[in-house]
Amino acid sequence: MKNIMTPMQSAMPSATFLWRFKVILFLIWGFTCCKVGWDSVMRMDANLRDLFIYEAFLYYNPLLLVTMMVWLWGVNLWVFPQSSVSYPKIFGIDQNHLTHNEIWKCSTWMTIIVPTSMTTYLYLYSHGEVSLAASQPVLLYIVVAVILIFPFDIFFLSSRFFFLRTLWRIAFPLQPITFPDFFVADILTSMAKVFSDLERSVCRMVNRQVATIAWLEADSVCGSHSIAIPIVLVLPYLWRLLQCLRQYKDTKEKTCLFNALKYSTAFPVIFLSALKYHVIPEQWTSLYRPLWLLSSVVNSLYSFYWDITRDWDLSGFSRIFKFNKPSVVSNMFYGQQWIYFWAIGSNFILRCSWTYKLSAHLRHNYLTVFTMTLLEMFRRFQWVFFRVENEWNKMTRSGIQLTEISSEDEKLLSSNIHDV
Repeated sequence: MKNIMTPMQSAMPSATFLWRFKVILFLIWGFTCCKVGWDSVMRMDANLRDLFIYEAFLYYNPLLLVTMMVWLWGVNLWVFPQSSVSYPKIFGIDQNHLTHNEIWKCSTWMTIIVPTSMTTYLYLYSHGEVSLAASQPVLLYIVVAVILIFPFDIFFLSSRFFFLRTLWRIAFPLQPITFPDFFVADILTSMAKVFSDLERSVCRMVNRQVATIAWLEADSVCGSHSIAIPIVLVLPYLWRLLQCLRQYKDTKEKTCLFNALKYSTAFPVIFLSALKYHVIPEQWTSLYRPLWLLSSVVNSLYSFYWDITRDWDLSGFSRIFKFNKPSVVSNMFYGQQWIYFWAIGSNFILRCSWTYKLSAHLRHNYLTVFTMTLLEMFRRFQWVFFRVENEWNKMTRSGIQLTEISSEDEKLLSSNIHDV
């Protein structure tokens, strides 16, 4: 008897072959980038090599970190449907939202484009094409900006519009705060270092300092002592604080004020650190450094407390020990008790180390700062699971299908439906 294959069965081998072919191409591309980049670095003058690696890292570090965050968000979206948590209802979006596969497609392209531009920058500079090298990060930033604001119905127009609209509402909280507003704003606080590096990169591009050593002067307009650095670092926390104040105006809930106080504790951490470059060393050692240490401890402990007791609703860690009561434990991680211990322990450690990236005087080793920022993004990635799940638990307990009034930090007002 002949073996008759259905169209779906016959398509499966070709789909598998295509997937393997893409993986092989990706590996070849990755090896080529690494080889060309390393050879280009080795061609540079040994005395200036580290400086120009640092400069290249500054331009591409923000987009690499954004790429990593997009990958992690795809993982979040992949996990949510496997549990009883309905994140479209939480965010007020319809069923045509981007899936985890579409998010991963975007992050894959970002993973290809950003390192390719960086490799091209290193290659051109090491071969004496300085002006062409200087154009690479500029072109990349322009392309990213154009894609975000492109007004035509390609590249997920509705999703881009929703994202840009949310950023506008975050920057100008003149309207009632919705769940997506404060959720994205919280994620932006974990990307404060990205904003800071973006500011320095754009500053150098505008002042035509790309692929030059003009920026090495610390007191220059784009130098490491610039007052713009702490101002940009503090912006995400300022936006979040203003959201809390707006929530208090709408709801009169005192917890909104306590939440605003939490975000305000980041201000002294940032500005006291920046003072090191603007006061004499004796003043820094005797006065401002102890104050910076104290503000760092207060900010870390306050933020950790709020994560556990408010954002995650693990007050007294009681839910960890109630696995015999499904109604009060995790919908996503039921039966996985170790996940709670891991989340709480890692959140505490990363909250304490998190002030490193907010402190300008500790940012000389860019690889260390990059690693700390990656770890902070991983902490936020964990935070997303428990924060979204906590909101879903409150919605299901109240029996409503739209985001209800939050009992911990925000009163969540109904949001418009968007295709995200």
